[in-house]
Amino acid sequence: MTKRKRRPPAPSRGRTGAALAEMGLDDRQQRVLVWSVTAGGVLAIALVLTLVIKAIGGAPPQPEQASADVSGKGLPASYQYWPSVKELAPIDERKADSAPLTVQEVFGARTLTAGKVTLRRLAGRLDQSCAGAVWGADLVDALAAAGCDQAVRGLYGSSDGTYLAQYTLFNLVDVAAAETLAKSLASLYRGAWVQPLETQKAKFGGYSEAEAYVLGHYLGVVWIGRADGAEPGEKDDFIMLGLAVRDAEKALYRRVVKVAGVPSEPVRPGPDDTAQPSEEPPTDPGASAPASAAPGTSAAPSASIEP
Repeated sequence: MTKRKRRPPAPSRGRTGAALAEMGLDDRQQRVLVWSVTAGGVLAIALVLTLVIKAIGGAPPQPEQASADVSGKGLPASYQYWPSVKELAPIDERKADSAPLTVQEVFGARTLTAGKVTLRRLAGRLDQSCAGAVWGADLVDALAAAGCDQAVRGLYGSSDGTYLAQYTLFNLVDVAAAETLAKSLASLYRGAWVQPLETQKAKFGGYSEAEAYVLGHYLGVVWIGRADGAEPGEKDDFIMLGLAVRDAEKALYRRVVKVAGVPSEPVRPGPDDTAQPSEEPPTDPGASAPASAAPGTSAAPSASIEP
């Protein structure tokens, strides 16, 4: 079988001010974030989607792609991972960022957009037992070793129903544990993976792709594909599809601001750094039935959110 060529690195997005405004940060929060991740008041900070890694160094070495035999079994056909960036150092350890995640915090936005791709939220779920958010004993063990105490998932679909994108955020003990888990998934994904959030209108099947991003003590896993399960063609922009669902990561950058504190001499934002009104989040998600855990484990309470 002919191997699919790797997709080129995605370009960086927009200007600093526009990116911070899209994260929902007001002027004061933007100044705090700029101060907390730069030296000497430099405004050229890394953007929220950490695309600077791709732009500078390209992808880290990856193993061979999985066989096409995984199609239809809830497994991606390819997987890549990316290390954390220094701008996220304030949340490298969970003890410095101890507030638990919520579905509303991460997936409160009803729509996510990148370029011409617009995604609409289909479902969201928080599991206090990480074992309930994945399948495969080896992955359950790897999450336990990483100190995982939360897994929050969000499922989005494109406005025209062509694409699906699921984002899973694992809350781990520290950045070293997140790096180790990201590397482990390079082999584990062939026989263990994240449980899909499926609806009557959308479910994964056939061809899909996955990437993982170390984000301080968190690991974000992106899973994307066409709704019909077909492999992407020339007109299918999987790069923008992945960027769109990664807008959920703005919740972590707000946490960086909270942990870093307020500077004594904040940097004045430039003319392009004016914040725009952010979308109102939905109401707090209610409790749902506990997720099914792996054999020998007990499921903890979970929360979910609907469109």
